[in-house]
Amino acid sequence: MRRALILGASGQVGDALVRRLQAADWRLVAVSRRPRADAPGLSWLRGELGAMPALPEGFGPDALDAIFSAGPLDAFARWYAETGVRTARIVAFGSTSESTKRASTDAAERDVARRLAEAESIILGGARERGAAATILRPTLVYGAGRDATLTRVATIARRRGWFPLPRGANGLRQPVHVDDLAAAAAACCDVTRCAGQAYALPGGETLAYREMIARVLACLPPPARLVELPAPLFRMLLSGARLAGLASGLGAAVERMREDLVFDAAPAMRDFGYAPRRFQPDAGMVTPP
Repeated sequence: MRRALILGASGQVGDALVRRLQAADWRLVAVSRRPRADAPGLSWLRGELGAMPALPEGFGPDALDAIFSAGPLDAFARWYAETGVRTARIVAFGSTSESTKRASTDAAERDVARRLAEAESIILGGARERGAAATILRPTLVYGAGRDATLTRVATIARRRGWFPLPRGANGLRQPVHVDDLAAAAAACCDVTRCAGQAYALPGGETLAYREMIARVLACLPPPARLVELPAPLFRMLLSGARLAGLASGLGAAVERMREDLVFDAAPAMRDFGYAPRRFQPDAGMVTPP
């Protein structure tokens, strides 16, 4: 029975990964800020990367088959660099924001891209020095657990109002990816030697316009909500009012990107470890906070 440490295990991707590895008979130690109940083959530890708890007997670095990181990549990179852990296999989730936000008009977003790039370099470089096999996975727009900051946020607003506004021309292409497909990818690439030292984009299985993506979310709500497309000047006025009310902080650059194509190539992941993401067919449960 293989053994793994999972960091960020209580997040939306980490939770799906825990379930995936449990089903494959891994023995797991998962770290969370809040206490959780153990389960057969799964031990929860209360802690975080800045204050890691002691691992149980039999789960020392030399005994682990893998470490999976599904939390903030920069925090994991710091921990990995500082601890000098020499576990043979590492699979860590980053984000396609590493490339899409490099030239953002928002300084905070540019900083996110910089920190992601630095974290990837630290992890891959450190793994090479220690003779370890590390793989970085970069999801696109994540959904499926009702815990994302984009589609679930849209659904929450639309439920309250019965409608959701978009500026006309919001036709930039998107590839939303389900959390379960990300968990399957992490489990699969862990067993493939050629994935060592690589970073893979993990887009969803369908490329569609931003407007169509939002329309599908609104259509799956009970009752369905209306999509209202507004002329750009009117939408900017609405957005300004929402900002003054504290309801649209940090959305400026995201609105600008609604007309941009954010498309990534899944072919390397498909070729190397059989990545097979589903088409975008949301239901209400996927965009409802737990």
